[in-house]
Amino acid sequence: MRRYALIFSIPALVLLACKPGPLVEPNDDGTAKAKPEPAPVFDNSSIELAVPGDPSISYAAWFRVGSQDDPPGKEGLAWLTARMLAEGGTTSNSWQAIVERLYPMAASWGVDVDRELSVVHGRSHVDTAADYEALLVQQWTAPAFDALDFERLRSEGLSYLETSLRYSSDEELGKAGLEWFVFSGTRYAHPPVGTVAGLSAITLADVREFHRTHYTADRVVFAIGGRFGDTSLGALEATRERLLAAAPQPPTPAPTPAAIVGKQVLLIDKPGADASISFGHPIELLRGDPDFHALWLANSWLGEHRNSSSHLYQVIREARGLNYGDYSYIEAYPGGGYRQMPPTNVGRRSQLFQIWIRTLPNDQAVFALKAAHRELATLIERGMTAEEFELTREFLRKYALHFAETTDERLGYAIDDRFYGLDHSHLDGFVAGLDALTLDQVNTAIRKHLDPANLKIVIVTGQTQQIREQLLSSKPTTITYASPKSEAVLSEDREIGGHALGIAAEAIEVVAIDQMFAK
Repeated sequence: MRRYALIFSIPALVLLACKPGPLVEPNDDGTAKAKPEPAPVFDNSSIELAVPGDPSISYAAWFRVGSQDDPPGKEGLAWLTARMLAEGGTTSNSWQAIVERLYPMAASWGVDVDRELSVVHGRSHVDTAADYEALLVQQWTAPAFDALDFERLRSEGLSYLETSLRYSSDEELGKAGLEWFVFSGTRYAHPPVGTVAGLSAITLADVREFHRTHYTADRVVFAIGGRFGDTSLGALEATRERLLAAAPQPPTPAPTPAAIVGKQVLLIDKPGADASISFGHPIELLRGDPDFHALWLANSWLGEHRNSSSHLYQVIREARGLNYGDYSYIEAYPGGGYRQMPPTNVGRRSQLFQIWIRTLPNDQAVFALKAAHRELATLIERGMTAEEFELTREFLRKYALHFAETTDERLGYAIDDRFYGLDHSHLDGFVAGLDALTLDQVNTAIRKHLDPANLKIVIVTGQTQQIREQLLSSKPTTITYASPKSEAVLSEDREIGGHALGIAAEAIEVVAIDQMFAK
């Protein structure tokens, strides 16, 4: 998570790069076709975002490597290597010494690792830029790969998988479980941090070799923003000469998840847990697609993250008070529990449409699932109205101004522009994309890209048998409230309760919590 809150107005940045190949339709038999790969030629030029009024300088080094590059049986190697580069010692300084030198600068750096990108990012005041840069570039050019750093960081990863993800964050567990369920058999399936068995199997020699073959001069794009000068830019660009020479590596294929037929359910058995629900399906839509802004607008109306006026929120939270919130997404959105605005540097060549129903009592889970699914099906069947379309577009025109309020965040978006091969700035072209839309385009995009019939559903619950029986029951689902509800709500409840999900017994799988991300 970015930790900076300075606000600036930043000019548009136009970036050119090779655009990834489009996603394709499945074969006639329902199996997924291989996706055409982008040409293995990348624009490695530095990204520059000058902001003269900014008293600081923001830095980023994007390495084109992520958890999709983990060798089988060593899931977590990309994450661990990146963490050692960002939070380990160098040949000149121990990690403790680095922290002590950064403290008086009031500066820091971190790393984001996702399926396809690893981005080291940080910020310093202009007055301490030279000292900061000297330390920063050593991190990825002269790592010590110390054994103590290795054990410390690997232990952190194992603790996250075995304790935090499984037992401290049911909502993140459900979302990670949905990605594992949808992308099973592909390199997107496991979380970026890896698996318990994978992390446990990694050796320090594995980290060294992964760094040698993946953190090479041809795989990095440097980005700099704020009040930087030629000296700071030169310090970054000179780093490329100190990186390892290119090692022949075939491009990692884009994931091709198996076609979903009907509704498939994964119940994660966590004793004592309330219910946390995530469901969705892959979508063949990326930034730059003609339908992108249209589906973004529709999704915003349906379930804009942390927006109490969105439709799912109104139906499930506002009218019925079942949980804290209910949201939907057309792009990866990790860390939704603590994040207000869309994240950067989680670019992917395969995205999910997903709905997130935040934790609620087990006896209300199936009703909430039916309510959300019914609203999705209704949206696809009837589309948005002219009034809903105009109100949502007007909201997004203003809301988009908050997507990136800092130089650091703008750099993140600029990196994503390069990843997606856009010939324009996503941020600066967002409102223009909205303005060009028609209601018919939005409703056509909804019907083209969203599918209520073929979904994967994940429910973290302490009552798997009860949930399973309710999912299979032909009886209407009922619900009771602690306080009186209007007749309009109660009447709609009867319609929701009778809404058929059409789930077959053989389509429900139960997995014990300790088996999640074990291997």
